[in-house]
Amino acid sequence: MTHVKIVEVGPRDGLQNEKQIVPAAVKLELIRRLADSGLRAIEAGAFVSPKWVPQMADSAEVLAALDPSGSVAYPALVPNDKGLEAALAAGAREIAVFGAASESFSRKNINASIADSLKRFESVVRAALDAGLKVRGYVSCAIACPYEGRIAPGKVAEVAAALSDLGCYEISLGDTIGVGTPASVRAMLDAVQKAVPAEQLAGHFHDTYGMAIANIRAALDAGLRVFDASVAGLGGCPYARGASGNVATEDVAYLLAGEGYRTGIDLSKLVGAAWYIADALGKPPASRLAHALGR
Repeated sequence: MTHVKIVEVGPRDGLQNEKQIVPAAVKLELIRRLADSGLRAIEAGAFVSPKWVPQMADSAEVLAALDPSGSVAYPALVPNDKGLEAALAAGAREIAVFGAASESFSRKNINASIADSLKRFESVVRAALDAGLKVRGYVSCAIACPYEGRIAPGKVAEVAAALSDLGCYEISLGDTIGVGTPASVRAMLDAVQKAVPAEQLAGHFHDTYGMAIANIRAALDAGLRVFDASVAGLGGCPYARGASGNVATEDVAYLLAGEGYRTGIDLSKLVGAAWYIADALGKPPASRLAHALGR
């Protein structure tokens, strides 16, 4: 049975885009429950400016309370050298850098062109690798951009290849505003895989139009075996009106189990984690499975 890895991004990418600030104790309990469900890669935080992203202001506290030497990886998002210093001080063993395939999105999101952002990441990735850390890369707007519309697959391939050349062991391709369909996903992956092999790629799909599960099925057919997902469908995209969060982890795990893939995830425990954080936020989970199975 083929193994598929799910990278849980709820505690970072999900909660970062929720309006309310969740206490560190609740984040840690969520992470504990996610790990107990069988997930082995859980984004724990982001070392970004608390002025701009107050939801992640306690990332050092959260990461320091975790054991990065065990069987679960706790990557943290790092935008620059200062963020890397903070991540290292908190005990990080893996970081992620965040690029984009859209010039407009890159400038509005991190105030830099694509070329400048990649140049900025050079020192971050080099220092991280020298310190023995693993580095993961993100490419946002891999299908479309809220400002530019559709993005050429070749542009996605260029950015993915650049991140790979920098030393990122894995490149996550994000449908940031959730407008992708299986056809557009296949076209994008066809282009990217001419520059970066499938075994180095991950899919990161938002579910704005209800296409995330179908897009994951298309990406599986294209050879991808790593997918990002967010427990309870947490989050959203602040750059696109009406854009929902990442596809719910429990829905992805259900799909993979039904298709015969091995994930190591206990669905009942995962659904329990979804209800836990949904209750903490005061809203129901966005996933179909959580409502089908109940509490």
